[in-house]
Amino acid sequence: MMRRISQMILSAAMLVTLAVATPFALAQDDTQKGKPTVKGQMKEGTKEMGKAGKSLGHNVKHGRIVRGGKHFGKHVYHGGKHYAKGSKRATEKSADKVKKAVKP
Repeated sequence: MMRRISQMILSAAMLVTLAVATPFALAQDDTQKGKPTVKGQMKEGTKEMGKAGKSLGHNVKHGRIVRGGKHFGKHVYHGGKHYAKGSKRATEKSADKVKKAVKP
């Protein structure tokens, strides 16, 4: 009987813990996708770099140096990804223009 009650309490505690912890873990991910245009990608990359500095400053202010560095790295990664997508798109567009211009 006692074992059954302890199992039920442990299960309930685990359920509450997972229900509360999951939204905090998902909050770090960037849910907004950048626009598929070159300008939109560059703009989104710049926003993400701004988030990087803010998160680092906030965490360092509260004495969480390692956590700040981790979040800084994540934001810089996402920002760099947006810059790369924008650069790729710009290169493709300019290559098409050159190819059409050079055609005899």
